[in-house]
Amino acid sequence: MADWEIKKTTGFCYGTQRELEPGEEYFAVLTENEDGNLERRDFSRKYWMENQLQVFYFWKSRIPLPDENKKTFIDDEMLLAFYERLSDEENEEKINFRYILALILMRKRILKYQNSQSSDGVEIWNMRTAGTNKTSKLIKPELSPERIDALTENIREVLLED
Repeated sequence: MADWEIKKTTGFCYGTQRELEPGEEYFAVLTENEDGNLERRDFSRKYWMENQLQVFYFWKSRIPLPDENKKTFIDDEMLLAFYERLSDEENEEKINFRYILALILMRKRILKYQNSQSSDGVEIWNMRTAGTNKTSKLIKPELSPERIDALTENIREVLLED
């Protein structure tokens, strides 16, 4: 199993290595590194707009002011869109990431478990988006409860402004 961690912001623009200032907007991205794993990188707004980077997923954020409280900056629609975008991925890391996103969306009552089936020893959950007839299939990876907790905490940290 791929061991992955999406880190919090470094506070630096990946493209220029310039320190991002408090209050400055930046773009956080998930991109594939050389090993095919997801990696977070942050880019200043100026660098992002000038370079039109090809990334797996991105969101705009802002470096908080020193006395500012943390707050969630990825809304439920973005979480659901990210879950959907990962639907055709075969990379184990991305399957794990999608599963944890699904657990978060289920807890928020956005995704609903319908039933499951097994195919070639892999458990597949049939999911439905709440309030719609839209369905999706979700591979349930073999993760220990401790691993699920660690991955969930990692995603929660990413979903908070740093």
